[in-house]
Amino acid sequence: MNFIYIHTHDSGRYIEPYGIAADNPSLTALAHEGTIFRNMYCCAPTCSPSRAAMLTGQTPHNCGMLGLAHRGFALERPNDHLANYLRSNGYHTALFGVQHEAVKEDVNKLGYCDIVNKQGKNSVETDFNNLLCVREFLNGSKKFDKPFFVSFGLNNTHKPWPKSKGFESEYVMPPFPIVDTPETREEYCNYLESLSAVDRCVGGVIDALKQNEIWDDTIILFTTDHGLALPNMKCNLYDTGIGVSFILRIPGRTRGVCDALCSQIDMYPTICELLGLEKPEFLQGRSMLPLLDNIVDEINDFVFSEVTFHATYQPMRSVRSKQYKLIRFYDGANEARPANIDAGKAKDIYLDTKYFHKTKPKEFFFDLYADPTERINFAEDPAYLNEYNRHIKALEEWQRRTDDPIIKGATMVDMGRGKRTNAFDDRDPNPKASFIIGE
Repeated sequence: MNFIYIHTHDSGRYIEPYGIAADNPSLTALAHEGTIFRNMYCCAPTCSPSRAAMLTGQTPHNCGMLGLAHRGFALERPNDHLANYLRSNGYHTALFGVQHEAVKEDVNKLGYCDIVNKQGKNSVETDFNNLLCVREFLNGSKKFDKPFFVSFGLNNTHKPWPKSKGFESEYVMPPFPIVDTPETREEYCNYLESLSAVDRCVGGVIDALKQNEIWDDTIILFTTDHGLALPNMKCNLYDTGIGVSFILRIPGRTRGVCDALCSQIDMYPTICELLGLEKPEFLQGRSMLPLLDNIVDEINDFVFSEVTFHATYQPMRSVRSKQYKLIRFYDGANEARPANIDAGKAKDIYLDTKYFHKTKPKEFFFDLYADPTERINFAEDPAYLNEYNRHIKALEEWQRRTDDPIIKGATMVDMGRGKRTNAFDDRDPNPKASFIIGE
């Protein structure tokens, strides 16, 4: 079997197969051909840590990616990367477009035989340029005497979003939890335009697979790194931040909907089993094949997510079960960190509220069956004490088992020499004059 991994930036579950009104016929068709996971969560709602965890099968703090690659964070063991592992097992590996697990100078350490990123004048043109390169690769793939692994990384739906051409802002609703104003409706239309560009690229890959008669020999995964680049989504441990789309199409396997609790860290062992490869000992996730084969209903009692560094330091951890979620903040992370929100109209409105600047509780505990929007904090409610304690125990055992640096007692996790972070009070994550450099 060949394997194609198509990935976007900042899409969460805001694609048509998950119920939103959008223009995604190719993604919807892929969902009908494969399995759509309704309860899939990323390991970290920030770009590099999320991708690094999925592609090494380890927590961000275990694989070394506590922050963003372009700010100096790096994989401790690049050989653990899925591309390196598949290449060592006889796969021709190819990267088209973006990745976020290494800076440009180190991308060759990830294990790709071919690395192509053909730029255009904007994100849409760049993605289509790289789509053409993917299609050219697939057109010639039969010359290989080995199966292939293709990573197709799309710039969309990362900001800046292209200006909407086909969506009318008067008739859309910004996603929860964004306020509904003319400005946020227009901003959301731009996201939908960006998403349509993604869909055309997905369709282009599917067409090329069918035209080259390798559709029935190829596993396809479509996913994203975390939630949308909007307040209380990206870089937050609410479900709007950690909930991700995940569509897996396996020729000849069960199709439909999977409601089981899963983490993207489960992807690596699943792919190993599908491809008939021995699972490396460093993997921390569980194979999802028993779910796909209807052998079990669940593989995880809990899934875990984390943030340590994004634009600035904001350490927090979460443990989620099917019904409950605990979020714990460390080192003052429950205070405002405006640099960790991407620029835009929704951010401007949110930062002008008194609520944003108010210190939040150090812990949240949510009953997601009663309160799926995560508005009511039951952390100090005696009626929830047993479940609260069960989740605290699970979180702390996971932290000890994985040697989480946040529990070692230091006042701040050491980011290491040469890594860059913003000051806590920066409104904009970009001003380099305010960067703090690790020693």
